[in-house]
Amino acid sequence: MSQSVDTDETTPLLRDDASSDISVDEDYKSRWRSIRVMYFTMFLSSVGFTIVITSLWPYLQLIDVSADASFLGWVVAAYSLGQMIASPLFGLWSNHRPRKEPLVCSIIINLSANIYYAYAYLPTKDKKIHILMSRAFVGFGAGNVAVVRSYVAGATSLKERTSAMANMSACQALGFILGPALQACLSFIGEKGITVKVIDLQLNMYTAPALLAAAFGVVNILLVGLVLREHRVDDQGRQIRSINEISEDRVDISIVPEESIDQVAVLTSNILFFVVMFIFAVFETISTPLSMDMFAWTREEAVLYNGIIICCIGFESILVFLVVKVASQRVGDRPVLLAGLAIIFCGFFILLPWGNHYPKIQWADLKNNSLLSRASEATGVSNSSFEPTGCPYEQTWCQYTPTIHLAQYLSSDILIGVGYPACNVMSYTLYSKILGPKPQGVYMGWLTASGSGARTLGPVFVSQVYTILGPRWAFSLICSMVVGAIILLSCLYHRLIAFSVRHGSIIE
Repeated sequence: MSQSVDTDETTPLLRDDASSDISVDEDYKSRWRSIRVMYFTMFLSSVGFTIVITSLWPYLQLIDVSADASFLGWVVAAYSLGQMIASPLFGLWSNHRPRKEPLVCSIIINLSANIYYAYAYLPTKDKKIHILMSRAFVGFGAGNVAVVRSYVAGATSLKERTSAMANMSACQALGFILGPALQACLSFIGEKGITVKVIDLQLNMYTAPALLAAAFGVVNILLVGLVLREHRVDDQGRQIRSINEISEDRVDISIVPEESIDQVAVLTSNILFFVVMFIFAVFETISTPLSMDMFAWTREEAVLYNGIIICCIGFESILVFLVVKVASQRVGDRPVLLAGLAIIFCGFFILLPWGNHYPKIQWADLKNNSLLSRASEATGVSNSSFEPTGCPYEQTWCQYTPTIHLAQYLSSDILIGVGYPACNVMSYTLYSKILGPKPQGVYMGWLTASGSGARTLGPVFVSQVYTILGPRWAFSLICSMVVGAIILLSCLYHRLIAFSVRHGSIIE
């Protein structure tokens, strides 16, 4: 085994992986300070996506009554589409220039887009289009995730890689948790809020979260400008270039191995990452309509209960990231990824409907609503607050598809909350190891783009297959997709190995 200055991967979350006297040198400390800045950037990227997501629909309805639910789908997809376009571009930029440049540029775009979102109510017409454009630009700015991942991959050794990627994923999960929490905290401002006439700003529960995200962007720019330094180490942990030798005008990418990257392994990793992200996009999109159809929850109940469930899954994910750091060290990255896919399969398989109980149909509510309407005509009392619950009669599968029990739903949530984070972190950890010490910006851009594409197509899949054919078809197809991913991973298992291992410079 080649000698290395690598460290123990079982270190606590976000703590430097230091275990030897060599770790006290300035380059090492500067390298880990820079990696922590990347953690914070990933955290803010997640916060920027989720901090307005729960208030997006009422904000749209408030400023533009012509916006309908189908347009909301486009607004949600605009973020992922923007990120999908930007990721390879920022990745290519980071390969040939200091990473500060694309990072600062992307954060400025993100910051400006959030301010644009806060002022979307000002135009006299087509306000919903301005909401759509602002979210697309926020997503475009979030394309810096490719730069973040490529930086962390290039600044860590093979032994440090899994630990660092798990830490970064934990920061991302924390951002997904805190985003909606911050929105909830800012809701006390109210829908009317206050008017700041000097800058013509209506500060309310819808605009305040976007402005807070913009403020976070200012902090992020300062950290990138003042703390971040260019670092690159080889797979054994040796500094490729001294910090003092790095040019702030041009990054030298000539000192790299000449061996070729396994393109089959690269393509396989992209496919696996697409499947993982697609599955989770389906899961988070389907949770609200599924729970309302199967458990006859009202809109308010569905938002509240599913919000609590997603929050619990977020905390569960952070624990999984900690376990993954230890498990991957003991058994390897590929077995953890395979186990994660198997757990996801179990999570969706138990959601398949069975038994002799059927969901409550909204027909009964429609009949009751008709009676209430007649009563209101006679008494003059409005029944506008009445909300039909259960499975809509327009979905014909509701009449012959057995119900999904609450125990099935919660068990599925727990299993997917274990399998998804394990697959997520292992997917791009393996990917970064396959690419090796060469600049990974473009490749990480394509990986991020594949994930963004999956998050765009997932909601479309739900709206079509689930609405028309029902949960039995939807979850059967998801199970088939997971089985396909397991077969693909098993067939190409021997090729999903680190660049240095493949070329013999490190013995696995």
